[in-house]
Amino acid sequence: MATTLSVLHCQVVEDEVSMSLLQLCQACGTERELVLQLVEHGVIEPEGEAPPSWVFTGASLRRTRTALRLLRDLELNLPGAALAVDLLDQIAQLQRELRAASSGH
Repeated sequence: MATTLSVLHCQVVEDEVSMSLLQLCQACGTERELVLQLVEHGVIEPEGEAPPSWVFTGASLRRTRTALRLLRDLELNLPGAALAVDLLDQIAQLQRELRAASSGH
């Protein structure tokens, strides 16, 4: 009987972490143009005036990775991925609020 070994690589990123456009592209394994389109469609919102000075947060990294999975796996278009990411964030926020309310905090 053959045994299969799967290796999972993960990286914990705090929301306080900041990264450049290049670093975000490298962390997500995607091209600059696609990240620019994600900004244009409101999936992520960098701080800064122009791409060379943009700064992204850990939340931007999470939202970018989620959007890329939706684009690839579900073949959504950019507006659809933007909407889905927003809805997923709203669901997560409501779940946090529900847990806090049910635990008495």
